Amino acid sequence: MNSSENAYFATGCFWGAERRFWNIDGVIATSVGYMGGVRENPSYEQICTGVTGHAEMVEVTFDPTLVTYRRLLEEFWVMHDPTSLNRQGGDIGTQYRSAIFTTSESQQLQAEVTRDVYQAALTREGIDSIVTEIKSAEGVPYYLAEEYHQKYLQKNPNGYDCHSSTGVAFPALAK
Repeated sequence: MNSSENAYFATGCFWGAERRFWNIDGVIATSVGYMGGVRENPSYEQICTGVTGHAEMVEVTFDPTLVTYRRLLEEFWVMHDPTSLNRQGGDIGTQYRSAIFTTSESQQLQAEVTRDVYQAALTREGIDSIVTEIKSAEGVPYYLAEEYHQKYLQKNPNGYDCHSSTGVAFPALAK
């Protein structure tokens, strides 16, 4: 039995982010849902009002012997604009914020380190500061989104995929 870990990422609209993650070798499963708000079992309609405080999240289940959490973080940082507060492209609202909910101290440290590495790259390009929330997932429930949102871009290959990006690559590790 392979070991697996979970990771939670918010990058704006969850449809395109889920597809980016499910295409990474070593990712076992993905789902989309809501985290970080105050209402139990929120609906999509409720989170879109902003009153629940939830973010659109992607849950990524991965095999750490096949893909590292750092690799997932590198994808996270470049797939959206982490300097944009509560907005990704035309998607505006708190549900579209940039966030990472970590499941271990190691994930927390890696999220913070990669944030700082990416911030240095953004600063060199004259781009604003990262506003991504990095918080522990402990005690923060993940609510699965409605079925029609799951693997949305697999069901609708030409569907909406809003992902703004800074256009800045994640710096390669020094050899």
